Amino acid sequence: MVSPDIASHPFIDDSDTVFLMPSFDVVSEVDGQEVRNAIDQAQREVSNRFDFKNTNSTIEQNDMVITLHTVSEDRLAALRVVLEEKLVKRGVSLKGVDYGDVQEATQNTVRQVVTIKVGISSDKAKEINKLIKSDGPKGVNSQTQGESVRVTGKKRDDLQNVIALLKGADIGIPLQFNNFRD
Repeated sequence: MVSPDIASHPFIDDSDTVFLMPSFDVVSEVDGQEVRNAIDQAQREVSNRFDFKNTNSTIEQNDMVITLHTVSEDRLAALRVVLEEKLVKRGVSLKGVDYGDVQEATQNTVRQVVTIKVGISSDKAKEINKLIKSDGPKGVNSQTQGESVRVTGKKRDDLQNVIALLKGADIGIPLQFNNFRD
C-alpha cells in the first residue's frame, strides 16, 4: 500500500509501485548576511584608506540595493573595486551584481546604485529551459516554478550532466543547485 504522504505525488499510479523520478532545483540565491558583512568591511576599509580621506565616500545598503556615493568618478571606480573585492571574499558572485548609471548628486558629488539580483527571472528561466532541451541528455525535463527551475530525469547521471552543462554555460546570473532527490 502506498503511504498517504506520497500518494499525492504526480509520478505515482494506483498500483503499489512508486515511480519517483530523480530531480533537483536550479536557483539563484544570495546570502543577505554575507552581503551585509561585505558592505561593512568595505565601509571600514574606505574610512581607513588614505586615498579616500576627505572624500565623504559612503556605501549604503537597503536590502539588496547598494548606493555608492563619493566626490568624483575616479573615486567611484575605486569604491566599486573595494566593494567587489569584499563581495568576492565573502562568496557573493559578481554575476548577480547590476550597476546603474552614474548620477550627479548634490555638492558636486556622484552616486551609483548597485542592485544584487536574486531569483531567476522568467526570461532567464526560459533560457535555462531552452538550453536543457537543446543540449541536455534525452529524457530530462525542466519546468519553471516561480523563481526556480525544477529539472527531472530518469537517471541521476543525466541530472549531473545537466548540472555540468549549466555550470559551463554563461547564463549571466549565479546558479546554485539544491533539493537533489533520488
